[in-house]
Amino acid sequence: MSTADVQYISDEHGDLKGVILPIALWREILAEIETHHLLKSDAMRKRLLEARERQEGVPFETVLVQLGLK
Repeated sequence: MSTADVQYISDEHGDLKGVILPIALWREILAEIETHHLLKSDAMRKRLLEARERQEGVPFETVLVQLGLK
């Protein structure tokens, strides 16, 4: 994705008032904001790092079946 995909909205004076961007970029920005918010808490940072290092778990497809979503 390039900056050419981003469109700027300006008023009649040429002042920038808004932006239009691809949904994929918007979702990436939201994920970064959420991650930043979660990492501000020492307790949450510790939990996230522990979860990332965890090796055991249940495959996503198995969870979908168990929840009746597949």
